[in-house]
Amino acid sequence: MGVENGTFEEEMSILSGNEEEPPSLPIQNGSTARRRNNLRFQGETASSDAPSYVLKGRMKDLYENNPNLFFDDGLRKIDFVLVWEQNLKVEGAEERRRIFEEELELEGLELERKFSSSSHQLVKIHAPIVIIERYAELLKMRLPMKPPAPAEASTDQRRGSLEILYKIPGFSQLHTATTEVVHQVKSRWEWILDKFKMDPDTFKPEKKFRLHSTYTREKKELFDVSDQFMLPSLRSRVVDFILNRKKFSNDPNDHFAFGIERLIEEKAYSAAYPLHDGDSRTPGNIRYKLARHWASLWKAVKYQPLDHIKEYFGVKIGLYFAWLGFYTHTLIFASVVGLFCFFYGLATLDNNIPSQEICDLSKSVTMCPVCDKFCDYWDLSETCLHSKVTYLFDNSSTVFFAIFMSFWAALFLELWKRYSAKITHRWDLTGFDAREEHPRPQYLAKLKDVQEKKYNPLTHKEEPRVPFWRMKFPNQMISYTTILLLILLVIALVVGVIIYRICVLSVLAIKASEEDSLITRNAQIFTTATAASLNLVCIMLFNRLYERAAYKLTEMELPRTQTDFEDSYTVKIYLLQFVNLYASIFYIGFIKGKMIGRPGKYNKIFGFRQEECAPGGCMLELTIQLAIIMVGKQAMGTCMEMIQPILMKWWNTMRLHAAYGSIKKKKDEKPQWLKDYTLNSFGPEGLFGEYLEMVLQYGFVTIFVAAFPLAPLFALLNNLFEMRLDAKKVLNLYRRPVAQRVRNIGVWYTIMDMVGKFSVITNAFIIAFTSDFIPQAVYYYYYSPKIYNYSTMTGYVNHTLSWFDVNDFMENKPDKPGVEYCRYFEYRSPPWADPKYKRTQVYWHVMAARLAFIVVFENIVALVVFLVQYCIPDMPRQLQDQIQAESYLTNEIIIDHELTRSRNRHNGCTTPEPLIETQGTEEERPVVNYRDDLIYYNEKRGVESNQESS
Repeated sequence: MGVENGTFEEEMSILSGNEEEPPSLPIQNGSTARRRNNLRFQGETASSDAPSYVLKGRMKDLYENNPNLFFDDGLRKIDFVLVWEQNLKVEGAEERRRIFEEELELEGLELERKFSSSSHQLVKIHAPIVIIERYAELLKMRLPMKPPAPAEASTDQRRGSLEILYKIPGFSQLHTATTEVVHQVKSRWEWILDKFKMDPDTFKPEKKFRLHSTYTREKKELFDVSDQFMLPSLRSRVVDFILNRKKFSNDPNDHFAFGIERLIEEKAYSAAYPLHDGDSRTPGNIRYKLARHWASLWKAVKYQPLDHIKEYFGVKIGLYFAWLGFYTHTLIFASVVGLFCFFYGLATLDNNIPSQEICDLSKSVTMCPVCDKFCDYWDLSETCLHSKVTYLFDNSSTVFFAIFMSFWAALFLELWKRYSAKITHRWDLTGFDAREEHPRPQYLAKLKDVQEKKYNPLTHKEEPRVPFWRMKFPNQMISYTTILLLILLVIALVVGVIIYRICVLSVLAIKASEEDSLITRNAQIFTTATAASLNLVCIMLFNRLYERAAYKLTEMELPRTQTDFEDSYTVKIYLLQFVNLYASIFYIGFIKGKMIGRPGKYNKIFGFRQEECAPGGCMLELTIQLAIIMVGKQAMGTCMEMIQPILMKWWNTMRLHAAYGSIKKKKDEKPQWLKDYTLNSFGPEGLFGEYLEMVLQYGFVTIFVAAFPLAPLFALLNNLFEMRLDAKKVLNLYRRPVAQRVRNIGVWYTIMDMVGKFSVITNAFIIAFTSDFIPQAVYYYYYSPKIYNYSTMTGYVNHTLSWFDVNDFMENKPDKPGVEYCRYFEYRSPPWADPKYKRTQVYWHVMAARLAFIVVFENIVALVVFLVQYCIPDMPRQLQDQIQAESYLTNEIIIDHELTRSRNRHNGCTTPEPLIETQGTEEERPVVNYRDDLIYYNEKRGVESNQESS
């Protein structure tokens, strides 16, 4: 659920072997043409005169376990693959692919094309170290600096500016772990936490202190990049950055013919993705370790290896699992308190006087009919079971739990900000800002015929200008009106469920006079449960409709970047899902039974009576509605999340069955690119559904928790499995996503913050108007009979019932002899009073108490939440000091490095210049052959290594 302390460096050194430097392809001396011939890029094997290079260490193990992860020479690891279908005839696709691949080779990427007689063709991509270095500097990646030499080392053993570290006071005090979810625990409890930690032999728990700084090739001797430049997540990010910016057209006027996403959109390529590190069921790779020790239901109670998740999938996915683990961890405390409230109600059920009075068969209380034409009088004792079940969720502990959950919501968000700050620092995201995004391919495709252009000062390019009155305004109006119509559709669904409840309850009331069965005796509970189940089915169907509608409407609005698209799509889908899920719950909690009128003078809508609440209010109906929708949606959603990608994977496999005979072979014999091609594409919105599901669950846990104290417990049980199923899904059912860097969970935090504030209002109104807490409190303190100077609840049920003369029925009077008066739940004067059926003083007393409770509850909770937010800083002070100290140390190292370089120049020494000149505008830069840069780089490494060995 939380995170293990640990580093990914040792595990990921599987890609770098035991060498101090990353493996690269050596090139012999000779002419440039001869050296280029030693590098094969067309699917050929290396020539006989190619230099020999022996893989060592874990890189050798990786090759032996899965040679399909390498080029045919067995030395260069595949960083990305491009796949296209040869049988899919698209006009101009071959020419665009040729130009695009030439641009990639000119950029310095190494390609290996695999042609076959089948319908799918493959291009393997490898990024040489020199390209990784250049783009690490261009993308301003923060990389670890070399660790200092031991304190007892001589001056000659200390390299360059790193000796400045020993002059900085307090350097040794910066080795602080920052990833434990549970803060410092006393040593005598450590043995309990050890039961939940990952196996230390599989995931190393120690965290090595590393200073990080923005990488620059001028100071590359300061950085320890031997492992970092071989990380698949870093390399795939660099290659993806290049793929999204290379042109595929020679037309100088087509400024937007670039990017692999647009090529896939136009069917020139079928897919582009980095490869998984081998099979998840074959030992010898990180994917196998994660699949066995993380994506396993048997490990549901174990901490998550977040560092390893982040290094394999990138920061964005790692941060999602960190947030989900933290949220699930904090649900433990809410679940314990919710269980306590439930067991309190269970333990005190026999002492509840109101339910005892309702269940007393010796006191017959004739109630007025629940419908006009067909319903008869009924006895109050028929709702005995209803009153007892209601007490389990509506007792004196309800208020305490509502207040507790309001504090819990605020505390959860505050503690998440602190924990997120630790994660941000640990993963070196402090101060990270997302780069300026380029337009989406769909955006450019829709505006390709637009002639009007505008200058973008951020990208320094001209982009198509969206016509406001011709395209933007009409599309937005269509989007807003469609959203409104979909909301009205949800309201129509709620009305339909209301009609269903009225009809079924009327039928059961008629049958109750003819037969006595379990269903007729508990007609209210049966009707509510079946209506909630019907509503759940409609909700799940509508969710599919809303997802498609929101996606289409967002596309119509022409969002320029992927971030704009995700923000707009998130707001739409959350609004629709919110209304779809909570509309029926809001109706039961705040509308049903509040303005129904009285017998003989009901407030009718279209000639029909409104629904009435059962004796004791609508609390039990609200609880049943919440439980069925929340638990049912989570169960059905989890099943659909697993079944849908499995079916899609099966369909992809069947599509390739005719093209590849290897489908019939054993799974381990298929190439890795083919295994991954049958998987589903993760896509830029891959995590959207996961976040949405959890944030909607967060609404159930907070907004209506006063009506269902067991909601946190069901959420906890669901999330324990949800984490592992999500892990299994992203490991086994989806292609490996490109690593992305983000600072936080984005707009989802803002949504949860708004939901937390809104929950204070809803819980206050539920307790005040839906629960029976306020009327009971008013009766207990002001109107109850005193027994030995102590208040009691005796007579409460009779106190809440008013009298009605059956002769005052204007129409639809039930024909039952011997009945002169019937009772109904209201505070009104009896028929023998003057004036009759007028609201009594008790009604206004209770109403004043309800309003006063809302004001006091909201202000107390708001004050305490403000104090919590004020007293808990967003970042721990210890972490602030550590960040400042690390920044100071990094600056001292860089300053000392510059002084050393200046001193060397003064003494006649020269410092190697960068391999590639990056200054000047694009037009002013000379044409650089990056292949020659690679040759120069490897030759220089060979010279330096010979000098060191001599």
